[in-house]
Amino acid sequence: MGRTVLFDLDGTILDTNELIIESFQHVFREHMSKEIAREALIQQMGRPLDAQLRFFSGRTEAEEVDDLRQAYRTYNVSRHDELVTAFPHTREVLDRLKREGVRLGVVTSKVRMTTERGLRHCGLYEFMEAIVTVEDVVMPKPHPEAVQKAMQALDAEAGQTWMVGDSPYDVEAAKLAGVQAIGVGWSLKGTEVLRAAGADFLINDMRELYTCVLDTERNGQS
Repeated sequence: MGRTVLFDLDGTILDTNELIIESFQHVFREHMSKEIAREALIQQMGRPLDAQLRFFSGRTEAEEVDDLRQAYRTYNVSRHDELVTAFPHTREVLDRLKREGVRLGVVTSKVRMTTERGLRHCGLYEFMEAIVTVEDVVMPKPHPEAVQKAMQALDAEAGQTWMVGDSPYDVEAAKLAGVQAIGVGWSLKGTEVLRAAGADFLINDMRELYTCVLDTERNGQS
C-alpha cells in the first residue's frame, strides 16, 4: 500500500462550472419557462444530476425528471468540448504525482460517459487508475461509498489517502471514509464552506498538493 489521491471531477480538476450553469439555465428556461439564478445553482453543485433537477423543478422523488435529464445532457454534450478545460497546472501535477508512485483516482457524482469524455478531452484520463461514478454506487456523496470503492480498487490505506474536492459533499465523504480532505480554493462555493465542512487542508494552487502529499524538500517545484 502507498499514497493515494482521489479527485472530484467537476470544479476540482475540470473547469466545467460554466457548462453546468449554462446547461441548467437552458433547460429550465426552455422547458419550464423558469429562470434560475447563478448563485442558487452554485449552492447545489456537487449533488447528483437528478437530485438537482428535482430540487429546481419542485418535482417529488416519485416524479420522473426524464425529460429534464435528457434535455440537460443533450445541451451539455453539445457545448462540452467548447467550454471544458482543466484547471491550471492539473496535468503537470498529476504527472508528477504519478511519477512519484502516488496512485490516482476520480470519485464523482457524474455519469461515466461524460466523466471519461472530460478526462480524455483534457488529457487527464491516462493518469487515473480508478474511476468511480454515480452509476457505480447506491449512495452518492456525501455518503462515503464512492470513496471507499475507489480505495478498494486501488488497495489504498485510509491513513495514506487524500480526497481533493470543491464541495462540502467531497469533504464530508472523505471524512466519513476516514481519509484526509483537501478543499480547493477555486471552488465557486468558497473556502469558508469547505473549512466549515471539515477540510484538513485548503489549497489555492494545484501544485500545493506536493506539500500535502509528497512532503519532500522539493515540494512546490513543478
